[in-house]
Amino acid sequence: MAQKVDFEADAVAERNRDAAYDVETSGEGSKPSGPSMGRSPRAKRLAAAAAIALLVAAAGLWRHYAGWESTDDAQIDGHINPISARVGGHVVSVKVENNQYAHAGAVLVELDPKDYQVTLDYAQAEYANARATADAARVGVPISSVSTSSQVTTAQAEVENARASLAAAEKQYQAAQAKIEEAEANDAKAQSDLNRYKQLVGKEEISQQQYDQAVAASRAGAATLAAAQAQAQAAVQHVSEARGKLSQAEAQLRSAETAPQQVSATRSRALAAEAAVQVAKAAVQQAQLNLQYSTITAPVSGLVGKKTVEVGQNVQSGQELMAIVPLDDIWVTANFKETQLKNMRPGQPVKIYVDAYGREYDGHVESIAGASGAQFSLLPPENATGNYVKVVQRVPVKIRFEKGQDPEHLLRLGMSVEPRVETN
Repeated sequence: MAQKVDFEADAVAERNRDAAYDVETSGEGSKPSGPSMGRSPRAKRLAAAAAIALLVAAAGLWRHYAGWESTDDAQIDGHINPISARVGGHVVSVKVENNQYAHAGAVLVELDPKDYQVTLDYAQAEYANARATADAARVGVPISSVSTSSQVTTAQAEVENARASLAAAEKQYQAAQAKIEEAEANDAKAQSDLNRYKQLVGKEEISQQQYDQAVAASRAGAATLAAAQAQAQAAVQHVSEARGKLSQAEAQLRSAETAPQQVSATRSRALAAEAAVQVAKAAVQQAQLNLQYSTITAPVSGLVGKKTVEVGQNVQSGQELMAIVPLDDIWVTANFKETQLKNMRPGQPVKIYVDAYGREYDGHVESIAGASGAQFSLLPPENATGNYVKVVQRVPVKIRFEKGQDPEHLLRLGMSVEPRVETN
């Protein structure tokens, strides 16, 4: 660029010298030439002033163009938003075509929503069931607490009653044992009397009536002894029953004493029911999202391109269907030589010449890449191989258009441009 400016300045200076010479020699045919008729001092001063003006103009032009850096290795860049399906399904409607402008939120593709509606209905029913179960479990917690408390009190009372019954049965048994001893003594006396009376009645020393009374007394004593023994057996049975009831009451008391654990278990079941409600609620929300995802909308405003979806097609989750190019957010990526970056800084003004329209746009340097383009390539160069050849590297520079430069959205991604950055 500097060499080109020098050539232009030299050409302008040469033309000015020719013009000055023509002015000086314009009167040679009418006036005699000779030593006394040389150039006038005024003409010399004008020629010198013109030469100085040309030099100043050339220096100004050189300074102006030397403060600009340009490149033709530049193009318009921007975002390309891929549109993909978040759920799989059967395509029932496609609302856009390639190169059509779509506003953000506009419907692009519709999938068959019936399967997702059924899933949502099922999830809502499961959610209602889980809520009912949780409500019942929640109500059961205080009921279980009161019930277990009363069970402990009742079990303690039953244990005391069983112990009292056992003590009474043991007393009855002791009384029965005493009656047996008394009946045995009476029976032994009656049997002895009967044996004596039997000998005496044979000798007719006593009357038959006395002997009959002795027989009756003997039989009564034996019956009394049998009755006492039977009462003792019944008392033993009562003692056994009382002990069984005591053991049962004590077992019930031990069971009732586990009331805190039972209440804790009831609370745990209530918490589990609440967790089941949350799981069912999450399933409902997921089903609602899947139903919503069956309608694919535009995330940004822009032109539709690369459309590959058609009605009747079965698409899978994550499958790319089209792309949207937002034209409101575009910039220029200019690959400047590393030797051009010495005085380049973010914020400097830029003139952007667009080849497609033959006009210039205003912009500014937004940022300079952190590495050269070669470093971002698939196979970056390795200079330690021994075959090193120094090559001037190019570094991407991001140039942003000034606001309002493209109100009609004429610029397109990939267009060739020539940016000129004012670095002075």
